[in-house]
Amino acid sequence: MRKPDRGTLLILTAPSGTGKSTLVEMLLDRVPELTFSVSYTTRTPRPHETNGKDYFFVDEATFSRMEEENKFLEYALVHGHHYGTSEELIEQHLTERRDVLLDVDVQGATQIMRKRPEAVSVFLLPPSFQELRRRLEGRGTENAETIRRRLERARREVHHCPEFNYIVVNDEPEETYEEMRAIIIAERTRPARRKTTINAIISTF
Repeated sequence: MRKPDRGTLLILTAPSGTGKSTLVEMLLDRVPELTFSVSYTTRTPRPHETNGKDYFFVDEATFSRMEEENKFLEYALVHGHHYGTSEELIEQHLTERRDVLLDVDVQGATQIMRKRPEAVSVFLLPPSFQELRRRLEGRGTENAETIRRRLERARREVHHCPEFNYIVVNDEPEETYEEMRAIIIAERTRPARRKTTINAIISTF
């Protein structure tokens, strides 16, 4: 595979419970040259999560210091916890010509889209509000009040989807994966991202 001159910054966002984490796992497992951006968070790790792989888990003081030092490309307060994306790590991956996948909430995605207009943004929609409720309740990891707050937030978030480059409906996992993979491949072949390859080939004519 011919690499682009520089990696692509891919933003993936969705209401909580839409199935974003499952999609991210599928993409990272199957799409070559795709790197996951590990965010910083102040929340407690869940049983299946590993520090440095799923998130960098830090305390409030550490997060505040990084924020004051402008270390974050974006940061947000979500459901009572802070989340932030390291700009230095992102830039390192892009310079090394790897595509970087960001799994962020709508608030964080909006911040990045303002700072990095070249980023490719994808909004993952659930098939319906009723299906989102079913998925959240089926996880069995949150109480009724937490689910209520997540659903209320989702009602607000879905209205932002027209602001994104692409909208994918997560109805069936394999179909959703194929749509997202197609977006990544299409973005990799844009002329602006392959100038070196194009110029090298043209020079042979």
